[in-house]
This record gives sequence, structure tokens and C-alpha cells, in this order.
Amino acid sequence: MPELPRPLSIVCHDAGGANQIHAMVAAGDFGPDVLLLEGPARQIWKNSLGSFRRADHLEDALRGIRTLVTGTGWGAHLEHHARELARKRGIFSVAVLDHWINYASRFERDGHEVLPDLLWVVDEHARRIAAETFPGTPIEMRPDRYAEQQLGEIQALSPRTPNDFLYLLEPVRSTWDRGKAGEFQALEFFLENLPALALPDDTRIFLRSHPSDPPRKYEKYLSAKQPHGMREDQRTLAQALSASRWVAGCQTYAMTLALKAGRTVICSLPPWAPPCALPHDGILHLKELVPR
Repeated sequence: MPELPRPLSIVCHDAGGANQIHAMVAAGDFGPDVLLLEGPARQIWKNSLGSFRRADHLEDALRGIRTLVTGTGWGAHLEHHARELARKRGIFSVAVLDHWINYASRFERDGHEVLPDLLWVVDEHARRIAAETFPGTPIEMRPDRYAEQQLGEIQALSPRTPNDFLYLLEPVRSTWDRGKAGEFQALEFFLENLPALALPDDTRIFLRSHPSDPPRKYEKYLSAKQPHGMREDQRTLAQALSASRWVAGCQTYAMTLALKAGRTVICSLPPWAPPCALPHDGILHLKELVPR
């Protein structure tokens, strides 16, 4: 990786970017002088802060800095505001794209677009989408260190793998004009159509919350009597995927890890939702598996 101008600050909030940037630092690709972490990023970095100085606020994080590296979460304003201040102060800005959706809106707030000086992507799908969305912005490919890290910990599928089904939850941030958050619609569509999957009788279903989900968000589903039972997953992602034969979700990044790990991966988006945005071959779609 080319040497970035120092001192360097990392500013992260959402889980996707924080996971990628944390894995890059852990792999030795680069290291920060200053860290500003909020939201899910705090939990991701909590055991590996090393000797990096923790900033208390954005002004502190950017003081005397020559390079800024941020995630590109679209659920909060911290990373966008950091890029905005970096542009005003002539600080070189790098933004990490950790997914394959909502690229334009990740860099817009209140109709105001702030693009970085450089985009980092971790696969060819992201490079293509980014090039189409931001034709004038430099893009560099970086190794998907987070996938490398997780796949190194996920056990291969074997006859000893339990008949467990892992459902990966995520905030969808759309109601699809039906008056209910999309993630609940997708979960209900999945539960209603479980018989179509013809799962073994001893299958156990685990619901795994997204890092940005509030506590007890899915409590009523966990307490209800559902086919095959359901329980909340408290393991690490690698442990949960290691113990699962099947994985479902809407379009979360973790579904791509499951696919690379040889699991059967099913998109639970219902027929009335927009198509799954994950551009990866091999994902099954529940709406195509159920009787019409």
C-alpha cells in the first residue's frame, strides 16, 4: 500500500467500514496516529486500540492531520462531517466502501455531496459500481482484509456441522410503502415460508442482530412459538457461520462471507421489495423458492 501522508486519523461510526478499516490496520496495511470512534465502531475496536491516541471529538481528531481515513456509513453523520471538514482544511481524504449499495447517498447529507480524494474498494464488483457512480473520483483496489480474517476463522462445512440456520438481521431503512420496517417484513416472509425449504426436523434457527440494531429489537420474535424454534445468536460471526449449514438475510455483507465459506445462502427479501443488490453469484432467493 502506498505510504499515506502523516499524521493520519481514522474516523469511524458504522460497522461495515469499521470492520474493514480495523482489519486493514490489524494486517499491517497502515496505521493511524489518531482514532475517533462512535457507535458500533467503538465495540469493533475496543480490544485493539494499541498505542493509537483516542480523540474526544472531531476537531481533536483532525488537528494537525494530513490524511483522513473514514468508513462510508449512511446511517449517521460523523464520517460525512469529517470528510466535509477535511475538504475545507486541505486534508487528504480516503473513504472505504464496504458494501455494494447506496453509494451516492453515502456521500450526501441534506442534498450536499462531499466526495473524498480517494475511494478504496475491496472487490471488482465495488470497483465497477463506484466507477459508474463517481466517474471523476480516483479508486484503488485493496485486499478484503475483513473477509480474509473471518474466512480464516470459519470452519469448513462437514458432516459434523449441525443443522443450524443462521438468519442475519440488518436495518433496511425502508418500509416499501407498507407501513412496517423492511427488515421485519423480510423476517416475517422468511418465517411464513419455512415449510417450502423442507428443512430437517432437528433444524435450529438463530437470529443474529446487526451491530447497529438496538437491544431487544426482535424480542417478540424470539419469544414467539415459531417452527423449528428460534434463539438469539450471541457468538462471534465466525463461530455462528462455522456452526450453520444455511444462512439467510436481506443483503448484508456477512451473506457474502457465508457464500465464500460454502454455505447455502438465501436472500429473504419478499417479492414486493426491490431486488437484492448483492452482485454475487450463488445466492438463492426465497421468493423464487416458494409456491406462487
